Amino acid sequence: MTVIRQDDFIASVADALQFISYYHPLDFVRAVNEAYEREQNPAARDAMAQILINSRMCAQGHRPICQDTGIVTVFLKIGMQVTWDADMSVADMVNEGVRRAYLHPDNVLRASILDDPAGARRNTRDNTPAVIHMEVVAGDTVDVQVAAKGGGSENKSKLAMLNPSDSIVDWVVKTVPTMGAGWCPPGMLGIGIGGTAEKAAVLAKESLMDPIDIHELRKRGPATRVEELRLEIMEAVNRLGIGAQGLGGLTTVLDVKIRDYPTHAASLPVAMIPNCAATRHAHFVLDGSGPALQTPPDIDDWPDITWEVGADVRRVNLNTVTPQEAASWQPGDTLLLSGKMLTGRDAAHKKMKELIESGEGLPDGVDLKGRFIYYVGPVDPVGDEVMGPAGPTTATRMDKFTDFILEHTGLLGMIGKAERGPVGIEAIRKHQAVYLMAVGGAAYLVSKAITAARVVAFEELGMEAIYEFEVKDMPVSVAVDTRGTSVHETGPKTWQAKIEEQALDVV
Repeated sequence: MTVIRQDDFIASVADALQFISYYHPLDFVRAVNEAYEREQNPAARDAMAQILINSRMCAQGHRPICQDTGIVTVFLKIGMQVTWDADMSVADMVNEGVRRAYLHPDNVLRASILDDPAGARRNTRDNTPAVIHMEVVAGDTVDVQVAAKGGGSENKSKLAMLNPSDSIVDWVVKTVPTMGAGWCPPGMLGIGIGGTAEKAAVLAKESLMDPIDIHELRKRGPATRVEELRLEIMEAVNRLGIGAQGLGGLTTVLDVKIRDYPTHAASLPVAMIPNCAATRHAHFVLDGSGPALQTPPDIDDWPDITWEVGADVRRVNLNTVTPQEAASWQPGDTLLLSGKMLTGRDAAHKKMKELIESGEGLPDGVDLKGRFIYYVGPVDPVGDEVMGPAGPTTATRMDKFTDFILEHTGLLGMIGKAERGPVGIEAIRKHQAVYLMAVGGAAYLVSKAITAARVVAFEELGMEAIYEFEVKDMPVSVAVDTRGTSVHETGPKTWQAKIEEQALDVV
């Protein structure tokens, strides 16, 4: 009989979550670097450079890769010969490990989990509870896989109950463009096939725990239909030309993982879940000998990449910028922002709209006229930091507020990640505003541009409060110009055509 001690289990979970907050899996780093080296679109190449630089900085500084430090998912395989020296349930031990990891004073992780999701949506303040999948298996060990899944990528999950005769590849190729870029490509697609609806979703999520090995599969060739599907889907999705951050390019996915399960003769459940540029997962096994702690990788395994300011980069003073200046920016232009901006996400936008409609008006310090708002929920600072990792959140979530806010406040511009939807783009065009895109997956790098920060409103919202940031040379790209032209529409179309042309040239 193997005896697993409560403290060992809790310590192992906490250690794994801290570890994955700042260490990318090296297979992911290598895959992004390979994609970076062969990328032909300068904008996508630049985005991947920022992701790789951010990854190396986080590995060195032990700070989060992304400001969204995720909802914790745990897969447990508990051996039947295991006994526990514990007075807590297994779920309670997992959640205690989560609590300790997210409240660690040397590397505070953002608490994003809300209780009463259909009602008050209260933040639990310690990122608990985790989503836990437990299975009792043969053996005398406890096998644990831990992941921290960001909301931007999780929100793009898809489920379909296909007919048995339908093509899975066709469904994936049709569905991936509807996911937009809010899942922060390049990343992995996890696909679950079979079972029932909920089983397919769990299979998809569990598949994302596997390492990137598509290159090895391509070299040796597929041995099963599932392996054939992996290669077919990988090639078909990358031919779409969506590219890094949705800017257009050669690489949208780094790998496709598939797990399947027997299903009903009348059914073909298929679930697809993407992993983003902040891929975070770890594996350990408890055998009764003590805690299972992660081994730090060698920092020399990261590519040494620098981001250079090109001659065509525009420097923008946010304190003096005018509508006329913003109107001269073109989709795809790179800007370096300096000066003061406000921040705000879903909860802040909802409160601002309610205050304006009530006639009460916005709080002191929240004057948006002629200013920029950054869609961000930052990590709290530690040590001498001004602000913790502060990467952008998915901008489409603010689309339903955009026309109202632009009309009633005189806001000039917005900064977020990924594309804007039709409603947001039309509001931007109508009010001759502008939308700028920061790179999702480069949160620590972005935070280094913040020179001052203070809460100006809605402090009770925690990370969703409105801050005023002062920044110096914060890199962004023009994603939607004042005429309503979106680089997320033009970029992928251009690169899909180029990829098709290159394929014809090869033939």
